[in-house]
Amino acid sequence: MQTLKVFGLMTGLTVLVVAAGQYLGGSNGAVIAFGMAAVMNVGMYWFSDKAVLKMYKARVVGPQEAPQLYEMVDRLRQQAGLPMPVVAIAPSEQPNAFATGRNPAHAVVCMTEGILRALAPRELEGVIAHELAHIKHRHMLVGTIAATMAGAIAMLASLARWGLIFGGFGGRDDGDSNPIAMLVMLVVAPLAATIIHMGISRQNEFQADATAARITRDPNGLASALQRIDAHARQIPMAVNPAAAQLAIINPLKGRKMAFGGLFSTHPPLEDRLAALREVELG
Repeated sequence: MQTLKVFGLMTGLTVLVVAAGQYLGGSNGAVIAFGMAAVMNVGMYWFSDKAVLKMYKARVVGPQEAPQLYEMVDRLRQQAGLPMPVVAIAPSEQPNAFATGRNPAHAVVCMTEGILRALAPRELEGVIAHELAHIKHRHMLVGTIAATMAGAIAMLASLARWGLIFGGFGGRDDGDSNPIAMLVMLVVAPLAATIIHMGISRQNEFQADATAARITRDPNGLASALQRIDAHARQIPMAVNPAAAQLAIINPLKGRKMAFGGLFSTHPPLEDRLAALREVELG
């Protein structure tokens, strides 16, 4: 069901990109927009893990560099029935974590230096299990595709802005250019992409929390970790590209003032996540 829903959302985003290209540049614009989206998707599919690690300035570590972390990931991934992911550490003081990669066989679990110092072992196990759950449910690829498509729409909206400034592109097949329609596209297209992306991310976080609780058999450990990370994120800034922020277990940009309140947040409210964890049945 989730796969079908995600497929439908991605199809909708693709249609939106092509429609924007059609309006801005006619048939040629639609073809260019589709090709741009396809190239970006292929590139992100193969190189997403490397790009995200670079955004977080993370380094890959082995059992020699981080024996306790590596052993914990290895033990929990076996409990989750997953192959061993690459383990990485990011230099940020803010406690946080994320998973990336295109599939379970090519996945990365990354912890910040801050989280390794701030959390108790049972809390850290909950966080690692949460990231392994993202890998198990293949959320990383979904998030990457959503971000890529949203980025493509934002680029087209930027073109629309310049079209308004210079009076239209003149590329439509009918030779007509409507500034009001272009203004609507400029506002609605990025908004639609962001809201769809937000919905996918929020759903994924709830599912990953529940799966993590079942992997560790300790939902309270994860709940405690989420509260601790959330409190630190409000006090300790993290310099990270906003495009990669949605991958983190807690929004790393919480310390920044966001326009329109929490409308564009890719993470559910902490209170909702804690309430959902209390309802998890371990079986």
